[in-house]
Amino acid sequence: MEKISYVIPVYDEEDNLEPLYEQIKSVCAKVGGEYEILFIDDYSRDKSLEIIKSLAEKDPSVKYIAFAKNTGQSAALYAGFQHASGDIIITMDADLQNDPADIPEMLRLYGEYDMVNGWRHNRKDTLSKRLASKFGNRIRNAVIKEDIHDTGCSLKVMRASMLKRIKMYKGLHRFLPAMMRMEGARVVEMKVNHRERYSGVSKYTNLKRGYEALYDLICVRWMQKRYLNISIRENNVGS
Repeated sequence: MEKISYVIPVYDEEDNLEPLYEQIKSVCAKVGGEYEILFIDDYSRDKSLEIIKSLAEKDPSVKYIAFAKNTGQSAALYAGFQHASGDIIITMDADLQNDPADIPEMLRLYGEYDMVNGWRHNRKDTLSKRLASKFGNRIRNAVIKEDIHDTGCSLKVMRASMLKRIKMYKGLHRFLPAMMRMEGARVVEMKVNHRERYSGVSKYTNLKRGYEALYDLICVRWMQKRYLNISIRENNVGS
């Protein structure tokens, strides 16, 4: 482990950013080593970008990318992955529902595994959202032969070299465990804390999420079936 990049998509989270920053800094002090905190502002309509810039002015470890138009979470994550300088990438939401305090324990699993996926075992969401997520995960696992309980959990620890090889499309952030496995990653799931939203509102509805996830599921299954798994026995290239 040389450097950790915290990649955090942001869309209208002005009241959550400073508390999140402080919590991440506290974790960084415990973990030690080099790090960066990379915020990707997805064209927020509130003061999110202004707050991020203020944090960056006082702390050189804070970096940011600001989109020229609202593009979505997958695009924000992909931009973060491509611009992250760490060999480990940690993702989380900016709404304070993910708990940075889980990160040291997740890092203990890293090395033996290339991806540690959070599992919100005791979710603090509405009943309808919890039921929809549980149903969606079961369908997803059945179709793409996965065993992840909570692929939608944004708290993830991933090997950057594998992650950067993945070509992201809209909606595919929900399938990162499967996409990482296609790159040869060893994936494990860990129960993590989940907190009630401190401020702001959810950006998704069950109907929208369900429709998009079904469409994406078909695409991911197609990619799994068509993935080129090349194994070279020997060569004399470069000799």
